[in-house]
Amino acid sequence: MKSSAVAKPIGTVAARFGLATHVLRHWESVGLLGPERDSAGRRRYTDDDVFRVAVILLAKDAGFSLDDIRAILTGSDRSAVLLRRREELLARIARAQASLEMVDHGLACDHADITSCPNFRAAASARLLRQ
Repeated sequence: MKSSAVAKPIGTVAARFGLATHVLRHWESVGLLGPERDSAGRRRYTDDDVFRVAVILLAKDAGFSLDDIRAILTGSDRSAVLLRRREELLARIARAQASLEMVDHGLACDHADITSCPNFRAAASARLLRQ
């Protein structure tokens, strides 16, 4: 059930989050939002709707697609979506960690040509073996 607080027009809700009104309309068209309508057919957003907008933005900030957000919010395939995203993040973290290690080594290495550094050469050779 929707909250009983005073409903807000689409422009007010969009402005609160720094969004264009067409974004909220699109989210409604893909099933993420369902604001009530007044007698003139205008969208009226309750506090629950506004909270849902915040949830959608939080999920978008976390890198989820609108389809994934819908699955998470509706419970359909939520675990599958979250597990897939977890694996993607772990892979990204591993790449970022490897990049950081290379940068740290490059900053600490006193070889004029980093490709002549035995540690760097070992890392590059290990990469060749993975191909």
